[in-house]
Amino acid sequence: MTGSRTIHVSKIINAPVRFVYNWCTDFREDDNKLSGSKTRRIMLQKTKRRVVYISAFKWTGRSRYGVQIVTLRPPNRWHLDYFGEEADEIGDYRLTKFGPRRTRLDMTFKEEYKISGAPTRKEETKQTSEVWGRYVAVLERDYARSK
Repeated sequence: MTGSRTIHVSKIINAPVRFVYNWCTDFREDDNKLSGSKTRRIMLQKTKRRVVYISAFKWTGRSRYGVQIVTLRPPNRWHLDYFGEEADEIGDYRLTKFGPRRTRLDMTFKEEYKISGAPTRKEETKQTSEVWGRYVAVLERDYARSK
């Protein structure tokens, strides 16, 4: 399946907005290990306002590459522009206070697949939610340790 779609995923995180923002926007080459992904990340640039990196991964048995440009908008937002062989994607992330030490993370992704065999909207939403569920578990553990 090729074509475009938009998906939305939200997560409630047991940590304050400032901690969540700093944790989510501290991009590192080994971040994908937190979610169990085998994608390799190669950092090209990391400043206070922008992060640029390459993702290298296998898709349908073939090596694929993409460039991710993340624009940081402290204290509670960041934006992703992804340009890949298999797809292009725009992602917007927003954090909202959800109680004294809780945060709601809302994510919206606009995806344009260029290849056949792309996941359906339902599959993509489920996969994104699962990956972010694993990230949230590690984030909450890190927050508990920091107190």
